[in-house]
Amino acid sequence: MADILAIGELLIDFTAITEKNGDIYYKQNAGGAPANVVCMAAKLGASTGFIGKIGKDMFGNYLKGILEERKVDTRGLILDKDFSTTLAFVKNGSHGERDFVFYRKNSADLNMKFSEVNLKLIDECKIFHFGALSLTAEPSKSATINAVEYAKAKGKIISYDPNWRPILWQSKEQAVQAMKNVLRYVDIIKVSEEELQIITDCGNLLPAIAKLLNMGIKIVCITQGAKGCIIATKSSVELYPAYKVDSVDTLGSGDSFLGGFLYKLLEKSKDITELTSDELYEMSDFANACGAITSMEHGAIPAMPDLKEVEEFMEKTEKYS
Repeated sequence: MADILAIGELLIDFTAITEKNGDIYYKQNAGGAPANVVCMAAKLGASTGFIGKIGKDMFGNYLKGILEERKVDTRGLILDKDFSTTLAFVKNGSHGERDFVFYRKNSADLNMKFSEVNLKLIDECKIFHFGALSLTAEPSKSATINAVEYAKAKGKIISYDPNWRPILWQSKEQAVQAMKNVLRYVDIIKVSEEELQIITDCGNLLPAIAKLLNMGIKIVCITQGAKGCIIATKSSVELYPAYKVDSVDTLGSGDSFLGGFLYKLLEKSKDITELTSDELYEMSDFANACGAITSMEHGAIPAMPDLKEVEEFMEKTEKYS
């Protein structure tokens, strides 16, 4: 049984690595934001699972093996010989920006149907997580929305990451509409400041947060990199400082943050509206540590720490004031 279950894209990240002599090579790693989230939670010790579709090819076999190695339940994962696995090429800029190239046309993750979704896994879970990239095309869009509606009707906690990747949408208008339409199902949202502005159409932070909370979202997590994170609920809006680290690759750091946050939420075993300020601090500080550690190495999943590593890191590492 998977307590934290995710649906969405599972893909290959080819990350550009520059040698001292200027040569560039691309390192293959498993990726996809929803998969990253459950891999982080699993590394910490949570029971997790993943629902999605990948190609029955060399890349798909590799990805399935990575999830199994991380002890993520793959009963909901389909390998389809008729479609290819999505590939993403990522290059990190000198100022922390990232450049993406995706090979995703008619790929397996976009061709998952609702009839292929393992509903039994949703019945068994406590938290159901999804992202916006499975909303970019049919039939995965309908499959995802129907799965989220099913999970909501079953009383599951719904976690959501808009994960803004403009290159994957036909237009910004289409993206904004799709990302907004699912907000009514969401209990926990993880966003960057840019994503927050896009989905609320608010230029100022507090009005944007208020708009999401008034929609019924219980917890708004705003990740701000070296500035830390803002956690907002109906009762408080708090800034939690980041840990001081030398980041080399921020790809997957936000997913690690959310995986750590959801892991800590499971520990509380209570209604999310009843979390105290001390509990929210504990969850957010722990999540900040997970994200910081992941940024210190190349590749998202390979860089994810286990529970002991996170606890030792938190004991010895300074935070920004």
